[in-house]
Amino acid sequence: MYSIAIDGPAGAGKSTIAKQIASQIGFVYVDTGAMYRAIALYLLRKGVDGRDRETIAALCPEIKVSLAYDEEGKQQVILNGENVTPYIREEEVGKMASVTSAIPEVRAALLDLQRNMALTTDILMDGRDIGTHVLPNASLKIYLTASSAIRAKRRFDELCAKGMECDFNQIEQDIILRDKQDMEREIAPLRQAEDAVLVDSSDMTIEEVVSAVIAEFNKIK
Repeated sequence: MYSIAIDGPAGAGKSTIAKQIASQIGFVYVDTGAMYRAIALYLLRKGVDGRDRETIAALCPEIKVSLAYDEEGKQQVILNGENVTPYIREEEVGKMASVTSAIPEVRAALLDLQRNMALTTDILMDGRDIGTHVLPNASLKIYLTASSAIRAKRRFDELCAKGMECDFNQIEQDIILRDKQDMEREIAPLRQAEDAVLVDSSDMTIEEVVSAVIAEFNKIK
C-alpha cells in the first residue's frame, strides 16, 4: 500500500490539493482536519470551553467520528450518526478545533482510526502532523505552505464569494495566531518532517501544485 501525507498550516490549500491528487491517482482521500472539526462542533454544541481539558477528556468516549463517501466519492464526516459535513467549515468551528486538537485525549480518540485506514488501501491524508506523527512511515511526505498574506487573501476571496462580510486584516491575524497555536502545541506540533518535500504554493496555481506533488509521487512508484 502507498500512503501520501500532506501537512501544512491553515489555509495552505491542503484539502483542495489533496482531493484533486487523490482523484487523479486513485487514492482514498482522508481530511483529518475535518475529523477534528467534528469533535469541535460537538463541544461547541455542548457549550464546552475549549480550554477545559478535564471536561473535554471526559466527553471524548461519547464522541464517535467516522468517515463515509457519497456516490461521487466525496468524503462525508459522520458525528454520532449525523452527517455534519455542512457544518464543520464554519469559522467558529475551525477556531475551536485549533484549540481542542492540542488535547491528548482528543488526538488519541482519532489516531487509531486514522492509522488503520492506511493499512487497507492506498491513502492520501492531510493535516498538521500526518508525516511526523500519524503516518511517520508514509511513502511520500509533502509540507505544503504559503505566506500568511496569500493564505488570508484566499480565505477572504472564498468568504466574499459566499456573500459574507469579512475583514482581511482580521483574517490574516487569525491565521497567524492559529499558526502559532499549531506550532507550539505540546502534542504533535505542526512542523515539516525531515524527509518531507517542501512545496510553497504562494506563487503557484492549484494545477501547478497538483502536478508538482504527483511528480514527486511518480519518483517513488
